[in-house]
Amino acid sequence: MIHASQGEYRFIILFFNCMLTFGSYFCFDMPSVLQDVFQANTTCPNTTLHHYGNSSHSNSSSCIEGLGMTPDEYNLLYAIYAWTNAVVVLGAGFLIDKLGNRIGLFLFSGLCLLGSSVFALGAMFKGTSAMLPIMLVGRLLFGSGNGSLTIVQNRITAYWFRNKELAFAFGVTLTLSRAGSVLNFFLTPNFEDKYGLNWTLWGGAMLCGIGFVSAIILSILDIVGIRQLGQEGHIATQSKKLRLGDIKYMSLQFWLLALTIMFFYNGVFPFVADASKFIKDKYHYSDTQASYMAGSVYDVSLVLSAVLGLTIDYFGKRGILAFLCALLTIPVFGLLAFSTVHPLVSTIWLGVMYSAAASSMWPSIPLVVSQATVGTAMGITTSIQMIGIGVSNVVVGEILSLPSLKDNALLAWKYVMIFLLANALACVATTVVLNIVDKKRGGTLNMSRFEQTSSRKLDRQADDLLADNEDREPTERDRLLPNKAEGSSIN
Repeated sequence: MIHASQGEYRFIILFFNCMLTFGSYFCFDMPSVLQDVFQANTTCPNTTLHHYGNSSHSNSSSCIEGLGMTPDEYNLLYAIYAWTNAVVVLGAGFLIDKLGNRIGLFLFSGLCLLGSSVFALGAMFKGTSAMLPIMLVGRLLFGSGNGSLTIVQNRITAYWFRNKELAFAFGVTLTLSRAGSVLNFFLTPNFEDKYGLNWTLWGGAMLCGIGFVSAIILSILDIVGIRQLGQEGHIATQSKKLRLGDIKYMSLQFWLLALTIMFFYNGVFPFVADASKFIKDKYHYSDTQASYMAGSVYDVSLVLSAVLGLTIDYFGKRGILAFLCALLTIPVFGLLAFSTVHPLVSTIWLGVMYSAAASSMWPSIPLVVSQATVGTAMGITTSIQMIGIGVSNVVVGEILSLPSLKDNALLAWKYVMIFLLANALACVATTVVLNIVDKKRGGTLNMSRFEQTSSRKLDRQADDLLADNEDREPTERDRLLPNKAEGSSIN
């Protein structure tokens, strides 16, 4: 039997940790892939229809039978997800830090399963006034679970890989989770065409069931592993010390990281949500081709995230990389707004930047907060991120619904891309300030693995020199500073 102190144990945990969000990542962007179906008329008058599964398809290429949503209603599906996330994750992060991973795993994976099921149920009320409210409730429940589940996932990764292959582990988690997103873009259009919308949405809900099963297995592995390492009492003690007021002691680097993540994701997620329709409207590709091109953002992250994570673990430079990601994202939206260059150039480019940003920004959070507050910090960051994304989705929906732009879709899309470009510019500004502050406070974010190891050795030597002062009462601030020796018992 593999002991928790062995490296193999943490990589088994990593596998089930990745599978935790595979199904929820698949479900999250299903509306994006099916945007034309969601916004199409509920009936196709004066045409001959073929029936596949639970939905109808017309011989006429100009008519798709769908749910009849307006652009505002469609974007509200993403906005309510983001806003719910923004509220729930604040309490969820603190709850996970206080009560442990097990409760978070069961509660939030269960909400993902329930929310995706209610969403699928709502589509069955097509043509009635109950459809949209039920689907919104489904997205609300799904949002309550998915963002918070990611916090548990990140907290588990931070514990088992701290001071080791942290960025690599975050990269692998993103890679396998995003495999769900990639499969969604490749499989969902064809599946919906053959079996219908209802079966497609219920299939997504079934995939969320995989996450729930993974949560059960992961919970057992995490509990057994912590017990074998003799860390159970220490973690319980740290959890008892944690108070909601401790948030005020979090470092300036953390708050700047949170803003950086928000502005960067404000460009990526709202773009992907509407990318299929944008590519179809501007470049005149078919639904299937447009969804493949939109999904290439996630295809690239599937390939690059783990490799970039390994590189970042070795060389460091997280803060500098975050700045470069923000800077190099600006041309993406510039090309989409002002040129007719093939959209794959921009989507692949955005995928590279997204992979590098995710592999550098999120793993930086455990480096600037203590292990006891990782969940709370992740919750705050996710909340800020989702507030930004929610507002961005609403702004995009409002732009596309402006009466003055109703007959000029290309101009409306140009304004959308300019708005997303503005978020990239704001991200550049925050990363500049982040790097300046980090340099003044020791340069933690840009340290290489060798430099981090040397820093920990110096800290241990300093601790030995102060051993005669063990009875000193720790201050509130001491409890929230990152303990660079944390996690050293795991090989």
